[in-house]
Amino acid sequence: MSHSSIAIEPLRFREALGHYASGITVITSQIDGEPVGFTCQSFYSVSMSPPLVSFSVMSGSASYPKIRQARRFAVNILSDEQIDISNQFARRGADKWHGIEWRESPLGNPIIAGSMHWLDCEIYAEHVAGDHVIVIGEVKALDLPEVDLRPLLYFKGQYRNIAAHGAV
Repeated sequence: MSHSSIAIEPLRFREALGHYASGITVITSQIDGEPVGFTCQSFYSVSMSPPLVSFSVMSGSASYPKIRQARRFAVNILSDEQIDISNQFARRGADKWHGIEWRESPLGNPIIAGSMHWLDCEIYAEHVAGDHVIVIGEVKALDLPEVDLRPLLYFKGQYRNIAAHGAV
């Protein structure tokens, strides 16, 4: 029996992937004066030259078609003090922006107050992959943090934080 014919059970697959620790971002954009955004765990760097980053989004996302139309987005990298913001932007349909303080990036994308830092991007490419779309963005502006915040991490289905120890 070839290995390719073994069906991967979805819950087991999800559990296996949960063993990879990741940061948490909120991908934001703005179209016709309306801010849009969603919580995104699948963010990573792609290329240094040109400066490219990527995230994946479910094909059925309500937010992404608006971001695609705007042709630009910001990646807000969350700090460990922003669990509530992560949860708020992960919900479908609710007013995700209720009580959220933000300002406009150089490209006109919402930068969420208190984020560790942000990357301002234009959509560079899109690739359909299963039930998701892989979006690649070219970074046009960024801001490095002035205060020393810690990242919000996600591991095995739970938020985690980094204890105040030095580098290993």
